Amino acid sequence: MEDRPRLVHLRKYATRVSEAPSDQRPLSALPSPLARAIAFVGILLSGLAGGLIGYALVDIQCSGSCTVPTGIGLLVGAVSAAFGMAVVAVLVLRAVGEWRELQDRNQ
Repeated sequence: MEDRPRLVHLRKYATRVSEAPSDQRPLSALPSPLARAIAFVGILLSGLAGGLIGYALVDIQCSGSCTVPTGIGLLVGAVSAAFGMAVVAVLVLRAVGEWRELQDRNQ
């Protein structure tokens, strides 16, 4: 007796799912692969630029053997710039997703 209400529920669910329009694309919170690739390249480029800036700042100020300080400057500059760009990239990708959702609602 307990199986019968469950089967009715499953039949109703199957009917509901089959009535959904199939011409629409599935909703997803993921940004497009191109947008994610652009964000990734932007993070890499900002890390490179931050590393160069950190290296140059320490190299200008240091005299003599400065291998360790310039390496630390390079590392800190690269990590901080890449982290900052990653935060910006996440915010931009979320904003684009919300903007696309609003456009879909208006159509």
